[in-house]
Amino acid sequence: MANKEYKPILLVEDNPTDVNLIVEAFQKNEMGHILDFVYDGIEAVEYLFGSVNGTSLCYPAPKLVLLDLRLPRMDGLEVLRRIRTHHEAKHLSVIVFTGSQDEQDHTEALNLNVDGYIQKPLDYHDFPKALEKIGLTWLILHQ
Repeated sequence: MANKEYKPILLVEDNPTDVNLIVEAFQKNEMGHILDFVYDGIEAVEYLFGSVNGTSLCYPAPKLVLLDLRLPRMDGLEVLRRIRTHHEAKHLSVIVFTGSQDEQDHTEALNLNVDGYIQKPLDYHDFPKALEKIGLTWLILHQ
């Protein structure tokens, strides 16, 4: 029987090592959410809207989009821009989780009303702590 409440977290990340670390951290922290993932910005837009030029938000819409900024084919800021300008998707929770240290990226994400902006740690051992911040941000967003 299909779960009518199924709403995954969409992970948009092009680095397979980071995907594995994020999946492991979610499991370790027992966040209890199903992760769907795509590897570039075009795939993210197609996942959300059915095609690059899609006009409707696909069902089920994710509970949260965890978005890297440095992505192939379409960068994360453009994905965020498309989410925020779409009439059905503009209220999706989006947290940027990026290795970018560019202050302009941070400023632009804030201008696009991102729900959270978390810098990926340089040391892979610190990933669980960074993902705990995502969990806390998520809880704050949904209280």
